[in-house]
Amino acid sequence: MADVHRGSLIEGACFCGGCAFVGAFLALTMVWTLAEGWSKLRGMSLRVLPTVCVLSTLVLAGLECPSSAIDPKSPAASIDGYRFEFPCKEPMPENPKEGADGPSGLVTGDPATTDNFTAKKKLGGEPGKRYKVTLRFRGVVEPMMYKDGQQVGECFYIGGEKNNATYNIYQISISSPKSHYFLNRQDKVGHRIFTIDYTQTIEIDGGAEVVFHGDGQNGRMITNYKKLVVPEIAPAPAPYNGQFIQVDVLEVKE
Repeated sequence: MADVHRGSLIEGACFCGGCAFVGAFLALTMVWTLAEGWSKLRGMSLRVLPTVCVLSTLVLAGLECPSSAIDPKSPAASIDGYRFEFPCKEPMPENPKEGADGPSGLVTGDPATTDNFTAKKKLGGEPGKRYKVTLRFRGVVEPMMYKDGQQVGECFYIGGEKNNATYNIYQISISSPKSHYFLNRQDKVGHRIFTIDYTQTIEIDGGAEVVFHGDGQNGRMITNYKKLVVPEIAPAPAPYNGQFIQVDVLEVKE
């Protein structure tokens, strides 16, 4: 699968800045018109209107486009915004069947060998220095079971291995300190789909390789038959036709 990202942090910042500016201008025009009419009714001096308009516009502009992107110079900038995706091959029906599964859009040949993807990144920072990286995981996934590791919370699983041969695997592996994690752990598998939204802090050494790996195992997947949407994550407000997990970096500490 092609490596999927949210895009350039600089472009995102510029877009948000543009949104805020245009929004502020429109808000100023609207507030001035309304305030002028109200002042005439109340007998307020027009001299105070600029202050009212500016204050109101600043409040509105501040709500326009909040930024959550990390510093491009952060050691973890290379992994911020990475996105696992298992697209459905077939279009999403208007009225999906409860518990429906379907063919994976990743498959190009043998499902056992082509229903997967891997993306390799390198953590920045000082080589050998250990960083505590807090990640936020959001998405729409099917359940998967793992064993011989450590469960943390409902969905995060440290170490171990898969405990099922057909359901989707979401995995992150770190070269130093050598470790790996699974992201969609459940007590049992089944034809169901659900959203996730949780945070977890892991340790990664500067210069270490970070590998994102997804494996559908059998060429089929549980579709997003509930048309679930994760707020603020593309393609919201529309549902994604398949499954995904977006990984966002919230904090990096030495």
